[in-house]
Amino acid sequence: MKRKQLVIIAAGVLVAAVLGYLIFGRSAKSETQFRMAAVERGNIEATVSATGTLSAVTTVQVGTQVSGRIDELKVDFNDRVKKGQLIARIDPTLQQQAVRDAEAGVERSQAEADQAQREYDRNLQLFQRKVLTEIDFNTAKYGLAVAKANLKSAQVALDRARQNLSYTSIYAPIDGVVVERDVDVGQTVAASLQAPQLFLIANDLTHLQILASVDESDIGQIEDGQTVRFSVQAYPDQKFPGKVQQVRLQSKTQENVVNYTVVVAVDNPQGKLLPGMTATVDFLTGSAHDALVVPNAALRFRPTQEMLATLMARKNGTAQAPGSQRRWQNGQTADAANGNGGKRGGSAIWYLDADGKLERAHVTVGISDGQRTQIESPAIKEGMQVIVGALQGSATAASSSPFQTQTQTGPRPPGAF
Repeated sequence: MKRKQLVIIAAGVLVAAVLGYLIFGRSAKSETQFRMAAVERGNIEATVSATGTLSAVTTVQVGTQVSGRIDELKVDFNDRVKKGQLIARIDPTLQQQAVRDAEAGVERSQAEADQAQREYDRNLQLFQRKVLTEIDFNTAKYGLAVAKANLKSAQVALDRARQNLSYTSIYAPIDGVVVERDVDVGQTVAASLQAPQLFLIANDLTHLQILASVDESDIGQIEDGQTVRFSVQAYPDQKFPGKVQQVRLQSKTQENVVNYTVVVAVDNPQGKLLPGMTATVDFLTGSAHDALVVPNAALRFRPTQEMLATLMARKNGTAQAPGSQRRWQNGQTADAANGNGGKRGGSAIWYLDADGKLERAHVTVGISDGQRTQIESPAIKEGMQVIVGALQGSATAASSSPFQTQTQTGPRPPGAF
């Protein structure tokens, strides 16, 4: 009988020890296995990122209106030119021949007009003496009119030939810099269908622009006059300033993604920036100075249902009863499990109090730069340690939580907090 009692007592002690370990040992262990981060005070900026290409504000394609062989080039890449400066010449032989042919046509038409005039004057005298019939006189009158019209036509042809001859000399249409030269001496250009491009001249490279492509989900945050910072691969450690000049209404769809073009004005007094460079643009949409900021992971942290049940039991001053986790999940704590503490649309920060117990503070969220977020809360102070995730050892405690993937119980991916 005594032996049976001893066995029962030993079994009871063993069960109590196991339950004590499961309830208190694991809870104590889980309280210490968090990744922490300090609340900092500083400046934070919210930005919208996009990419674009630097280009000159004004560029002019210089072409030719006549066909022929390139006889001479006066400028090359990067040369500065003035408006009206001779920059190329096309072989003028054919155009000179056309001018001489047109001049001969004018002389011929002039001779015909003179002859028609003499015929008209003679027939007029005969008609006045009633020697010539009216029909014959009208024929002479018609011949004079046709001869004068032919003379005008020949003169127009001569003017056109002279104009084409002048087109063999190519002049700069604006002041600027030659950024493209598309022909060489001896090359033949044909202007029968469209004017071929000989040069591309940029007006002023001290003032450039960026044509940035912004997604439709972010375009509502962009407005004229907005401050912009951008970088280029040639100077990866330097940020250049800019300003939004125009948000174009025309949209472009690529792979079912709608984008809008934003024109950013850029000053380039030192000439470090070159047309064609790819720019990574940050549009400043908001800023806060001397604000409390926390890593975004602190706002994403979600405790397990076991942690929430322990917190609820401590708040109520009662021990955790079997099945309390289920009641927490199905009752009023469903919102708290989502991190908003029973307030739809709110946010919460989790931390450990002076006794190492899990606590929660409701916060008002401000702007974010993608890595840190501005917060406001009377319970959160600068330098305070907040929870940003659970360590590997807490995987067992978090295995039953529907938020396991957000508590980072496994190995952290690169770049995670």
